[in-house]
Amino acid sequence: MRNYLPVLVLIIGIVILLRISFFFTIVYFLVGLYVLSSLWTRRSVGHVAVARSFQERAFTGDEVRVTLRVTNTGVLPVSWLEVRDTIPGQLLASPFRPEVLSLGAHETWSREYSLRCRHRGYYLLGPCTLRSGDLLGMHQVYATVDRADRLIVYPRVVPLHQLQLPEHSPLAALPTRYPLFEDPNRTMGVRAYQRGDSPRRIHWSASARTGQLLVKQYQPAIARETLICLDMCEESYSVRRRYEAIELAVVTAASLANHVVVRQDLPAGLAVDAMDPLVEARQRLVLLPRSERGHLMSLLEVLARVEPIDEYSLGDLVTRATAELAWGSTVVVVTGGVNTRVVDTLLALKRGGLLVALVVVHPGESEQLVRRQAASIGIPMYHVWTERDLETWLPRTA
Repeated sequence: MRNYLPVLVLIIGIVILLRISFFFTIVYFLVGLYVLSSLWTRRSVGHVAVARSFQERAFTGDEVRVTLRVTNTGVLPVSWLEVRDTIPGQLLASPFRPEVLSLGAHETWSREYSLRCRHRGYYLLGPCTLRSGDLLGMHQVYATVDRADRLIVYPRVVPLHQLQLPEHSPLAALPTRYPLFEDPNRTMGVRAYQRGDSPRRIHWSASARTGQLLVKQYQPAIARETLICLDMCEESYSVRRRYEAIELAVVTAASLANHVVVRQDLPAGLAVDAMDPLVEARQRLVLLPRSERGHLMSLLEVLARVEPIDEYSLGDLVTRATAELAWGSTVVVVTGGVNTRVVDTLLALKRGGLLVALVVVHPGESEQLVRRQAASIGIPMYHVWTERDLETWLPRTA
C-alpha cells in the first residue's frame, strides 16, 4: 500500500516556506481528499458482508455447488473490492481465482463454484479476505471475514447386497430357547392372564371373543444390537499402505453400519478412539446401538471426521464400550492388526454372552498364528483388501 502522508507533509512544509495562497488551496484540497478517501474506504468495507450457501453434508465422490454472496449493507458505494475465499485444496475442482468487483449501496454480488468431495473429512470453508481502496490508489484496506462454514464429507458406503455369512453369523439376529429376552414383534400365541402381567400385554380382541382375560406370548430372542469397534491406531496398520488401510477400515465400518440399519433394520452403534477435529483433541466416541436413520447419519458423521492416533489399547476400548450391551449383542471389531491380547478380550466377551467377529483390513503375514487361535475358539474372521471384498464376504479360517 502506498503511503502518501510523508509527501503531504513535505508539500505542507514547502507551502509554509513560500507563503503562496494558491499553494495553500492545493494543499487543503489534497489533505481533504486524502482524509475523505481514507474514511470512505474504511467505512464502506466495514459494511461488506459475506455469506455462503451450500449443502453442508455430502458423500465421497459427490460434487457440491457453493454460492458465495458479497453484500454491501451500507449507504456508501464500494469503488472496487477484491474477494479471496479460502478453500481446502482437497476439495477444489478448479483453481479459485480472486474476483474484483464494485458494489453500490445495498447491492449484492454472487458467484458459484464447485467442490469435489474426493476424500472423507471435516472441512472448513473460509475465512474470506477482502481488499479495497479508493480510485486514486491513495488507500488500500484489508479485511478478513472470520466466518467459516463447515462441510462434512461422509465416507464411501459400499452396498453389501451379496453379503454371505455363516448360518450362525454374529451379524444376524437369532432366536433362543432361553427366555432371557422377548421380541414384541414376534407373537407366538396367548395364555391366561396371571397376576403381575403388564396391561400392555393383554390381547383385547382375543379376550373379548373368549370372555377370559388373555395376554400375548412373545417369541424369546437374544438382543439384536450390533456395536462396531473401529481401530484408528496407526500402529495397527501396515506402514507401507497405512493411509489406504485406515481409509478402507473407515469405509468398512460405514458399510457395516449402513447394512445393519438400512438392510436389516436392526440397531447399530459405533465405538472409536481417535483425534476429533471438531474439538481439536483426542477423545473416545461411543454411540450405543440404535436403529433410526438419524442415528445412522450420526455414525457416518463421526466416521467422516475421525483421524488416526499414535497408540492406544484396542482391548481397553472394546471392553469399556461393550460394558452396557445386553446379553446376545453383536460386537464387530474392525482393525488392521490382531494380537493375542485382542483375541483374549473377544474370547472373554464371547464367554459373557456376546457374539463377536473380527474384520482385518490388509492383514500381514504375522496374522496366521492369531488367525488360527481365533478360529480355534470359534471367532469368525473376515479379510478386506479392497472395497470389492465387502460385497462377497466369507469368513477366513486358518
